[in-house]
Amino acid sequence: MQTQPSTTDTPSPGAAYTPTDRTIPTRSRERASYDRESVHAILDEAYVCHLGFVRDGAPVVLPTLYGRVSDRLYVHGSTGSRPLRMAGASATEQDPGLPVCLTVTHVDGLVLARSAFHHSINYRSVVVHGTAHQVTDPEEKRLALDALVDHVVPGRAADSRPADAKELAATAVLRLDLNEVSAKARTGGPNDEPEDMDLPHWAGVVPLRKGHDALIPADDLAPGIEVPAYLAGL
Repeated sequence: MQTQPSTTDTPSPGAAYTPTDRTIPTRSRERASYDRESVHAILDEAYVCHLGFVRDGAPVVLPTLYGRVSDRLYVHGSTGSRPLRMAGASATEQDPGLPVCLTVTHVDGLVLARSAFHHSINYRSVVVHGTAHQVTDPEEKRLALDALVDHVVPGRAADSRPADAKELAATAVLRLDLNEVSAKARTGGPNDEPEDMDLPHWAGVVPLRKGHDALIPADDLAPGIEVPAYLAGL
């Protein structure tokens, strides 16, 4: 998929994102990464992001679906939803958009230590800071909606009815450029204190994994419709 170039500077393919004051962690800095491919891999594997913004002086965080096209993220919702109403129609001086913080996290394992203090999780996460803007160009909007559908199941956008004019009018899309971005991850076992090593408590990692169960067809699925290859491959 392709989209129009961003009006802001974005990294060239293969480049790393530039650290900023907002993307440098205050703790465990050695776990942070700004590698573009690593960031994209974490984003592409997850289904749900959390979108944070400020409304009437108070923080709001919403879980929502998203899709990535190159160095842009797209988030969709109803035209009446809070962040979409607040984001405005375009990135102009009169309409500066909505400052947001978007996060994605994978939990890969439960880390059980001998002491309660050192219990942890193994994880991979991405944090994106920036200003979100509503997508108003019809072509970019359709591209964004296809990316959202394909993010859930690759290949699904081409195997479903596209949104009609009424559905497009009821759907708003936010665009967030990937400029201020960082990834952070923890791997490995517990970090117990030396004096705790002989305690009689089990320590180690409980690995977690994501998977798919057998498909459940709709009760009203028309006879003769076979499972498409992109679903069978799950």
